[in-house]
Amino acid sequence: MEVRKPKIKSIPYAEFKDNEGLEKIVNELHEGGVNVVTGNLDQLINWGRSNSLWSLTFATSCCGIEFMAVGCARYDFARFGFEVTRNSPRQADLIMCAGTITHKMAPALKRLYDEMAEPKYVIAVGGCAISGGPFKSSYHVVKGIEEIVPVDVFIPGCPPRPEAIMYGMMQLQRKVKIEKFFGGVNHKQNEKERELGLSNEALIYGKKPIVVTNVPEDFKMEREALDGKPADIKPAAPEVQQKTEEDAK
Repeated sequence: MEVRKPKIKSIPYAEFKDNEGLEKIVNELHEGGVNVVTGNLDQLINWGRSNSLWSLTFATSCCGIEFMAVGCARYDFARFGFEVTRNSPRQADLIMCAGTITHKMAPALKRLYDEMAEPKYVIAVGGCAISGGPFKSSYHVVKGIEEIVPVDVFIPGCPPRPEAIMYGMMQLQRKVKIEKFFGGVNHKQNEKERELGLSNEALIYGKKPIVVTNVPEDFKMEREALDGKPADIKPAAPEVQQKTEEDAK
């Protein structure tokens, strides 16, 4: 039985050096006896960040099972630096959202995204996370998580195959590699630029920002609590208020 390696083609980026280009550079260095590669600090930091993407898995249905399959020995996405998953948003680089998101679940997803440190990314896995899927017409289903948080990579499918999930992670790697870290994604961009991953020049030339809508009105009280606004508090009964004042004295 002949075993063949899966061939995954990359999306051509002018700024991204493909595998053949990297191999050519390495061969030239070995032939010349030189072990030094020149570059700037941005490239070095982004190289490290792109090869150590820690994900926060937010799985609500069958697409989450496919993500588990990617971590098994057959696909072995540990070789790309994706194997570390964190259930804490403070230790994660990206949210891997897989499955249907209901209006009741939307505030939890938004809160987790807000608690993540910059730079942060979002991957939408499967038709339900991208557009609501077969439940799009339901009264309680969010029609795509892009209504709640800005999405960097969409992985279509119902559910997508493990190869597709791996390919989507590789595309996020390429996005990280061409970003500008200093003066860019390290808090020095404004909110619109961070959501787009673009520079000031790109915004000037008419790029539309990603609109992050509010969560449904049913959760108005929770939003007010998150935003730090005082909620409506009923005054205590007179006898309770009098007892509290006496205890304070």
